[in-house]
Formats: sequence, C-alpha cells, structure tokens
Amino acid sequence: MSTRLVVKIGSSSLTAAEGGLNRDAVAFFASEIADLRRSGCEVLLVTSGAVAAGFRSIGYETRPKLLHEKQAAAAVGQALLMQAYQEAFAAHGLTAAQILLTRTDFRSRRAMNNAVMTVEELLRQGVVPIFNENDTVSVDELKFGDNDMLSALVANLLKASRLLVLTDIDGLYSGNPRTNPDAVRYRLVEDITPEIYAIAGGAGSAVGTGGMRSKIDAAKIATRGGVPVFVGRVTEPGDLRLAAQDEGKGTYFATTLSSLPVKKQWLGFMSTPLGSIIVDAGAEEALVHGGHSLLPVGVREVQGSFHAGDVVEVLGLDGNLLGRGIVNYDDEQLLSIRGLPSGEVMRRLGEEVHRLEVIHRDEWITLK
Repeated sequence: MSTRLVVKIGSSSLTAAEGGLNRDAVAFFASEIADLRRSGCEVLLVTSGAVAAGFRSIGYETRPKLLHEKQAAAAVGQALLMQAYQEAFAAHGLTAAQILLTRTDFRSRRAMNNAVMTVEELLRQGVVPIFNENDTVSVDELKFGDNDMLSALVANLLKASRLLVLTDIDGLYSGNPRTNPDAVRYRLVEDITPEIYAIAGGAGSAVGTGGMRSKIDAAKIATRGGVPVFVGRVTEPGDLRLAAQDEGKGTYFATTLSSLPVKKQWLGFMSTPLGSIIVDAGAEEALVHGGHSLLPVGVREVQGSFHAGDVVEVLGLDGNLLGRGIVNYDDEQLLSIRGLPSGEVMRRLGEEVHRLEVIHRDEWITLK
C-alpha cells in the first residue's frame, strides 16, 4: 500500500488578510499535493476557508461574528472554495471530491463506516478527497477549531501514515516568535505534556479560528491513534514533500502507539459521554496501567444520568480524566452498588446482574 497522508490547510494560508479567496495560494497547494501524488502517495485534504472565502462576496465588510452570518458566508464561500480546488487540481490532471462533515456524523459508527468506504473508493479511482466542516448546518460555534480536530479524526479514521497540519508559523516555539526574538522552535515533541500546552498561545490570525493550542489538541488525538503529526509552514515548491519526509519547516509530534480500531476511535474521540464515574486509586491503576476492567468496588462517585450501554467518562480522585467506556449499569443501579465487592454485588442484584464489570476492558479507552 502506498503512503497515505492527510494534509490540513487553514484559512490563513488560503485567504487574503482582508478576506476573500487567494487563488494563487490554492493553486500552489494543489501543485504541492500533485507532487506528492506523483511520488506515490495517497493524499486526503482537509481544508478551511469557506467562511473567509465567502464573507466578502455576500456583502460583509469584515469576517462576521454571529453564527447565522458565518453560516451564510460559508454557504457562498464553500462553492467558491471547491470551484477553485477543482480548477487547480484539474491543471494537474486530478479530480477533487467534496466531503462535508459535522460532529454528528462522527458520533454514528454506521455513518463513519459508510464514510470510510466512500473515501476508499475515491482513492482507488485516483480522486483527491477534500474534507471540510459543513458550517452552514452545524449548530455549535465553530466546532472543530478551524478543522484541526477534523483533520486528526480523518487521519485516524483513514489510518494515515502522517498528518501534515499547515499553518503560517513554522512550528511550535518556546514563546511567541513574533514578539520574542529568543523563542526557540521545538523540532520534535515526543510527549504532549502540560508544559507543551502551557506554551501554546491563542489564535494567530484574524481570518482563521485556530491557534497552536488547537493544533496540539489535534496532534494529541492523532498520535493517540498511532498517526505522527507535522505542524508547520509550506511556502515554497517542494516544502510539502520535505514535510512528509521529516525535513519540513516545523515541529514533528512523534508516537510509539499503533493504529486504534475504529470502535476505540469512536469511543475515545467521537462519542458523547452522558455521565461520569469517579474511581479510587486502585481502580485507576487497574484501568490505566493494568489493562483490567472496572469493577463496582473501585467506584467512588457517580455523576449524571445514564443507562446501560451509554458512554461515560471515568475520572480519578483528583478529577483528571482517565478515559471513556461503555457502562453496563444504569446510574441509579450503580449508585446502589458502588464500593461493594463482587460477592456482595451478586448477592444484592442477583438475576439483575448481566455483567459484573461496570466497564469491560474491551469497551474502554485510556485517555490519560
């Protein structure tokens, strides 16, 4: 199988500072992707830019602030954006396909599986799949963090070899390189620690909605799924190929983990938790490090309203997130047996016990 790459391009790289689509930039990135295709790579593109491309055409003088205004701008801008990509890729003999997604699509395992089958067929036919958030119908305020999160989910779902997140800064620095001349760039990040998050700033441009923090969030999800990540700048011909070959102008986020099964991806990053379970130190050790299931004896507190088969978050005594799992008890039932040893649970519930485990290890993902 050829190398499969996911390339994410942000709004600031595709549009002029005052808004509107920069067709020269679109043509440049299409040329870079075509170069990767000629080298034998499969390339999936995640693009932002619909709102930025459309707000001038719809009559707004500046990027709109209200959600319905952004959605109106996206309705115009998405058509302009895809037209530009179709023309740019056609110059290299390539066809582009549009795939618009929302968070709701990722919450359905059936929809995810259908999306995978569709994209695999597009790749077999030599088409460049172009993903974007469906801004016009999404109800949550810009939702995927300028598509950084979307690119990580796509990379995991399609089992990419690498995620290349392109931005207007050449990687992660120890400070803001625009204001601090002593800031040092990180060439390689092997572990995304709280210290790494602490140095990430806010949004870097008035056109885009993302910032380095959202890119670190995306890198954390992608690397947890076994996909290494590059975050950096591509401005000259050949830069994208260099980024794919560990020689790019940016920061690399490494991973030693293997690809996650689709079920685990859905559970960890796409499902909606309906409650929380707080566990003691012994249960935390068993879940996070021991590879064991969660038993009632390790449960300290139960929060929220949920039923057997729902997804819940599991927290440690310090309140930190440990992971997610599919729970085998209703919240009221779990409240009645929390902290009890297995024998006492069996005695109290009798035939009501279908599975003793609160969360079975096969239906659990560690996120700590």
